[in-house]
Amino acid sequence: MKSILRNDLYVISQLIHNNEKILDVGCGNGVLLDYLSKKKSADCRGIEIKQLGVNQCVKKGLSVIQGDANFDLEDYPNNAFSTVILSQTIQAMIYPDIVIKNLIRIGKRAIISFPNFAYWKVRKDFLFSGLMPKNKILPYDWYNTPNIHLCSIQDFKIFCRTNDINILRLICLNEKGIEMKNNFLSNLIAYQVLFCVSKKGK
Repeated sequence: MKSILRNDLYVISQLIHNNEKILDVGCGNGVLLDYLSKKKSADCRGIEIKQLGVNQCVKKGLSVIQGDANFDLEDYPNNAFSTVILSQTIQAMIYPDIVIKNLIRIGKRAIISFPNFAYWKVRKDFLFSGLMPKNKILPYDWYNTPNIHLCSIQDFKIFCRTNDINILRLICLNEKGIEMKNNFLSNLIAYQVLFCVSKKGK
């Protein structure tokens, strides 16, 4: 069943314990929720902005509502979930800082994955072409991209430090989605990254 999951989603699934209560923010067609429900016996919920994604989730029998994470996470109570997931979506948020704070408010922990904009090929492409970089996870042109708040591993670390957010785990992936050793070069050589974070005191 691994083959049906995107590489970063499979890595996320391995961080989930059996019988957890999960909220997937921006759950798309529900493939991760379906996997966690079947493989981890998780109590899964989802929120998705696109009606097509909601419809696909409902067809799978998943509990998913249509909503915008920029605004609708405010409606969830504190500590309602054991884990809240936001995969490859934070860079498309209007208010990523508010979204992250809501994730760790409504969940005991949050797992956030995003493309590392400091990846060496991104730097090289921008340096030599003078154009906004494009790759498999950043495939858009500057004028039609939904990715409006790109960041690097180092950016996110600084955000966590200045906002009293615990970094429980950092996982770096290469272009093939294989986990890499996390070291001082990670901000340069990691293609995408997963942060597991929580509010201090949790």
